[in-house]
Amino acid sequence: MNGESQAAVAVVGAGSIGVAWAIVFARGGHDVRLQDPDAGRREQAPAEIAQRLDALAAAGLLGEAPGALAKRITLHADLGEALAGVAHVQENAPERLEIKQELFERFARLAPPDAVLASSSSAITASSFAPADSARSRCLVVHPGNPPFLIPVVELVPAPFTADPVVAQCRERLRRCGMRPVLVAREVEGFVFNRLQGAMLREAYCLVRDGVIGVEDLDTVVRDGLGLRWAVIGPFETADLNTRGGVASHALKMGPAYARMGAERGQHDPWTESLVARVAAERRARLPLERWQARVEWRDRALMALVAAKQSFAPVEPEEGT
Repeated sequence: MNGESQAAVAVVGAGSIGVAWAIVFARGGHDVRLQDPDAGRREQAPAEIAQRLDALAAAGLLGEAPGALAKRITLHADLGEALAGVAHVQENAPERLEIKQELFERFARLAPPDAVLASSSSAITASSFAPADSARSRCLVVHPGNPPFLIPVVELVPAPFTADPVVAQCRERLRRCGMRPVLVAREVEGFVFNRLQGAMLREAYCLVRDGVIGVEDLDTVVRDGLGLRWAVIGPFETADLNTRGGVASHALKMGPAYARMGAERGQHDPWTESLVARVAAERRARLPLERWQARVEWRDRALMALVAAKQSFAPVEPEEGT
C-alpha cells in the first residue's frame, strides 16, 4: 500500500462501513477525518479501528504498523470541520433518500469546490440525491463490498451529469489505496454487485421455498462450490473454461437449459446469438483459444492453493441460539 502523504479525505458516518473506509484511505496514505454526529459512535470508533488494524497486521496485510495508520484517522463531530480542505468525501449514511439529499446539499456548501462527493449507497443512484447546482458534476456513487479493507472491488457509478475527470480522479485515488474500481456505465438500481447478489438470493429463497434444498446445504453449494471457483475466476470465465471451445460452445450446449430455468421463474432473457457473440469476442480478446488449456491448468493450480488454504484452518461453527 502507498504510505506516502496524500490529500485529506472525509469519511462521513462512523458505522461499520465508515470505519472500514477510514482504514482503506489511511492505508493508502491519506489523512482521514471520520465524522459522525453521534457521540457514542465517535467514542467507539477508535477501538473498532484498532481491532481491525491489529487483525490485518496479524494476517500480514498491512505495510505499516497499526499505530501509524491509526494516527492518520481523526474523529470529528462538526461536518464543516471534517470537510475543510479535503479532496474526497465518502458518505456512509443510512440508505434513505432524504438523508442523502440533505447531506449532499451540505457537502456542496461546505466541501472545497473541487472535492469529489461520493456515496457508499447500495442501491440509490446519484441522480436521486445530487444537488441541483454545479456541485452535481462532482457527485457519484462509490459502492464497496463489505468490508472494503478486505474486499477490494468497488463500483464507480456516475450519473449522466458526473464529469469524466471526476470519475478518473476518483478511480486513480482508489487504485492507489489498493482497491479494484470497476466502472458501471449506466445507473441501475442496485448497480452490479447487488443485482448479481440479489439474483442468487432470489433463486436461493425459491429453492428453499419449493423444498428442493435446505438452507445449510444451499450455503454449502455456494461456499464450497460456486464461491470457491468464483474466488479465482468470474462467471463468464467459468463458462469459458468449463467447455472446450470456450464460452460460445458453452452457450450452445447450456443456453437452452438456462433459458428454461429462467422461464420457470417468469424471466425471459434468452442468450441471443448476438449477445453470446459479444461476450465471446471479449473473452477471445482476453484469452485466445490457443491459450485455453494453459488457463485451465492455471485455474486448477489456483483452486489447489485455495483448497489448501481452507484446510489450514478449522471452520468456526456458530453456537446454537446465537
